[in-house]
This record gives sequence, C-alpha cells and structure tokens, in this order.
Amino acid sequence: MDYRKLGRTGLKVSPLCMGTMQFGWSLNETDTHRILSATVDAGINFIDTADIYSKWVEGNPGGVSETYIGNWMKKNKIPRDQIVLATKVRGEMGKGPNDQGLSRVHIINAVDASLRRLQTDYLDLYQSHWTDDDTSIEETLRAFDDLVKQGKVRYVGASNYAAWELMQALWTSDKNSLARYDSLQPHYNLIHRDEFERELHAVCKTYEIAVIPYSPLAGGFLTGKYRKNESLPESKRAEGRKRAMTDKNFALIDEMEVIALRHAATISQIALAWMLADSVITSPIIGATSIDQLNENLGALKVKLNDDEVALLNKMTEWRVEDDE
Repeated sequence: MDYRKLGRTGLKVSPLCMGTMQFGWSLNETDTHRILSATVDAGINFIDTADIYSKWVEGNPGGVSETYIGNWMKKNKIPRDQIVLATKVRGEMGKGPNDQGLSRVHIINAVDASLRRLQTDYLDLYQSHWTDDDTSIEETLRAFDDLVKQGKVRYVGASNYAAWELMQALWTSDKNSLARYDSLQPHYNLIHRDEFERELHAVCKTYEIAVIPYSPLAGGFLTGKYRKNESLPESKRAEGRKRAMTDKNFALIDEMEVIALRHAATISQIALAWMLADSVITSPIIGATSIDQLNENLGALKVKLNDDEVALLNKMTEWRVEDDE
C-alpha cells in the first residue's frame, strides 16, 4: 500500500479512505463489521464518518455509523494507533438550539459524544462538515485549537467549503496562531469537476491541504451500471442519478469502458485511477457495501493511466468554456 502524507502533516494515510455513510443505512452492524475487517486487512488505515450518519433514515437517531465503528474496534481489539479515524461535526444532533452548528458549545459537546460512540479518547481528524453562518470562523477554530491542545483531536479539516471560506479559515488560523484546516473533503468526480477545480484545487495545492474527495464514483454512475437506452432500476438511488444521464456522460462511460478493457480493469477503477493520477488528490472516499465492491475499488490502485488517457478523459468532461478569440 502506497501511504501518503495527509497534506503538510506527518500523518500517513492509505490512498483510499473507507467512507461509512452506508453503515446503519444500507448495511446492518454485522455486515459493517465484516466490511471494516476486510478494509483493514487490505491495508486501508483511513476511516471517515460523521456524527449525523445516517440521521435522514427513518428510525436512525444519528451517531449509528460511529457506534458501529466503535463496537467493531472494541470487539476485534483493533490497535487504535493503526487506524486513522476521522469524523465530522456540524449537523443537527438534537432538538435544542445548540444541538447543531460550529459554535464552541456545540463542538465541545459533539466531540465528547463522538468519542463515546467511537469508544476512543482521541480523533485523528475532526472536520467541519459544512460552514455555519451563525458562528464566526475564529470561534470555530479556537474551539478546534483547544481540542488539539487537550489531545482529543490530532488534526482538523473542512468539508464542503468554498475557496473563499477555506482561505478565510487559513488566514484566521495564521493570524491567531490557531490549529488550521489540514484537509478538505470536496464533492469531486469525473462528471462533477468544476466545483473543486475552479478555485479549490489551486488553494489546496498552494497551501498543502490534503484532498479527500467524496462521491468519486458519482453515486454509482461512474461504475457503468447505468447505460443509454436502458431502463432505470426502481430505486431512490437510481432516481437520484437522472441528472447525470446525458448523451455526453454516456459517451464518457463508453470511452471509459474502452480504457478499462485496455487495462484489464473496470469502469469504476478507471474513474478512481483518473482521480489518483492527480498529485493534489490524497485519498478518495469509497463507500463499499460488499467485499466484492471493496476489492474492486482496491483494484484501482493497480491501474496507472497514461498521459494520453488522462488527457482524453479530461477533454471529454471539460467544464471550462473556451474563448472564441
């Protein structure tokens, strides 16, 4: 396994990160433990979760994914120092006015709750899930800085931040000598490039911020499971992919299949290999729901696209408007 530094830090993480939104949603606890054990057996040491996973599911109070992970580590006597454990804070975890956000009070309450569910005394990476307009960035970062000094958190990161918001956070940390965001989780994949590439890519490269993209397979579209002129499966997930089902994107899938055959790979492995070909990308977040799916994702680490293949995929998914002059 080719472990990478988490941005400018000395922390080493695997080139794929196991995302855990599916734990307690589409996977029960027994299957969750099986997936996690196979994940670490394969060499992946990076696990990402969030306190709100998966509160949107009926009957799920939130915190279930963290609870499953904590139970798995305890049951299997997983050495804590062999796992890079990341979680997130921001979402609504109760009905009270301070049960969400990035205020000091919510962060302090939320980190203790996450630590209890995860059955650990520290987090390797604690992340702002998204921004909070009701709280100053200085208050948020001072709370994170205190957690780092207390030893409850090793590093802090951000998710779903715009470039100006990330720059504001970096400037605030620098000005006040506070812990800074050392990682970013952007929504990024071959058919959703502009949000990250427009400005965030340059910021992360310049300031050595680790990039941990989520949805690298575009919710399953970049696996090739959806094809032109084929009826959609009856599922909410398939319904959610309708916006991606354009002639341009189906042509992309066809070309990815050609490249995949050349590498004895799968379409999803090509999607991940394209992302990993960019040195700015640290560790895409995968969300396996089976051992077979996990193994397929791992296979992407063996696929090395050549410059012409990367250039072709970039051209087919180009979002920049060329100047006519």
